[in-house]
Amino acid sequence: MRNLSAPPHRYLRALMIALVAAALTGVAALAIIPPLIIGPMVNQHVVFGQVWSGEEQGLDPTRLTLITKDGLRVAAYEVWAPDPKAVIIFASGIHNPSVTAFFGHARMLLDEGYASILLEMRAHGESQGDTIALGYHEHLDTRAVVDYIKGDARYDGVSIVVYGLSMGGATAINATGQIPEIAALISLSAFSSWDQLFVDNMGVGGPLASAQRFFVRLYTTHKYGTESQHITPERQIANLGERPALLIHSRQDSQVPHSHLERLAAVAPTHVETWTREGDLHLIVQSGLFLEPAQDIEYAARIIGFLEQHFGR
Repeated sequence: MRNLSAPPHRYLRALMIALVAAALTGVAALAIIPPLIIGPMVNQHVVFGQVWSGEEQGLDPTRLTLITKDGLRVAAYEVWAPDPKAVIIFASGIHNPSVTAFFGHARMLLDEGYASILLEMRAHGESQGDTIALGYHEHLDTRAVVDYIKGDARYDGVSIVVYGLSMGGATAINATGQIPEIAALISLSAFSSWDQLFVDNMGVGGPLASAQRFFVRLYTTHKYGTESQHITPERQIANLGERPALLIHSRQDSQVPHSHLERLAAVAPTHVETWTREGDLHLIVQSGLFLEPAQDIEYAARIIGFLEQHFGR
């Protein structure tokens, strides 16, 4: 009688084919997730539902149009202070709020003798661009503001401070690492790297997280260029040198986990200051007070104290 059972090597071959197919399916799934999720987030020009005017804060800002080294026109709003102690460059988040929400900060700091320039980064508001660059290219926008300041005789000898929120905080760190003319840094709720933030918000860990980070980096490298992979906060903060910096985060931040502050602090120069607020305060300022930050006494004292320590007279 013929033996109808398959030889053992056929079972083994079928099993290997099944395992390889499963592995390839898993790899394909990991590879397709970044463009599916990140693409819609960044392939756009942000049109803000709400913007604010300097006049609402009793200010008379000057509207600037600046040209980046890669040829984009970016909008900025200058709040001048006579004989300023320093000039602060503000930058905001990936989708909101508009940087014009920082006019309240500009008012608070003007009262202390500081000038401000509010930068609307590429692909936001009145600035050109149709792709948000996740901090990889926005340091070029900051460079345009720095060049404007260095070319204006009114700012001769005036120190430049960058001050960013969320993606703007990451941009502030990257810009400080890339631009030696920047004298100091304040970041609020910055991520340590985009790929780490991506896997954190996916809620995965272990080998799967490492694999997903690889494909996120692969996607962003393709989209923003190979040089972009060096323009991350956890790399650029090492270029701070002896310049002062203040990194701020909230402990229960649901958008950028507090662990990103811990990662940045671990690789930053030892003199870098950190401050953690309790609660889920991605904007750092107490709820409802972002437009009037002077009313958040603890926050205002920390910011003004840092600036006065390094730039006060």
